[in-house]
Amino acid sequence: MSSKIQEFMNWAESNGWKITQQTNSHINFDVGIISRYKKIPDGYLDFLRVVEQCTTPDEKTWFLCENEYNNSSDDDFRWNEFELLSLEAAMNDDQWRSEITTWWNHYMPIMISVNGGYSFYAIDLSNETGTIVRGDEPEFEEIKKVANDLDEFLELIMSNSIVFQ
Repeated sequence: MSSKIQEFMNWAESNGWKITQQTNSHINFDVGIISRYKKIPDGYLDFLRVVEQCTTPDEKTWFLCENEYNNSSDDDFRWNEFELLSLEAAMNDDQWRSEITTWWNHYMPIMISVNGGYSFYAIDLSNETGTIVRGDEPEFEEIKKVANDLDEFLELIMSNSIVFQ
């Protein structure tokens, strides 16, 4: 585990986040995740190997972890909830639906927030560093870069440069 992940876990716990460590360091993704996201950055895989659950104190923002990706969590929101909402908005427009799916194939959601509206953070899988981006409703696919990689993203959270309230 990277020192940044350990530092974040300590920070999260001391700041009232609900954080549960994995008991097994082996990731066992559902075949749908494996076939869709072939190049998940090592930093995020390291995070998933040690974090089973990570939620803000108000429980309105949470990291997606193995259980969410495997659709085996108790969350009301699925890991790809915002993609599904976009597809629903596209209704029977096959071209638009295809564009939405293709877009989400390049952006793996890693965090969901329902605080003050729907938003997410995702890893841009189209670059080597795993840039972290943010999108929100109503146009989820209109994103802004927030960090160069997961370590920088965790640092921004710990420094309160990214606030979930």
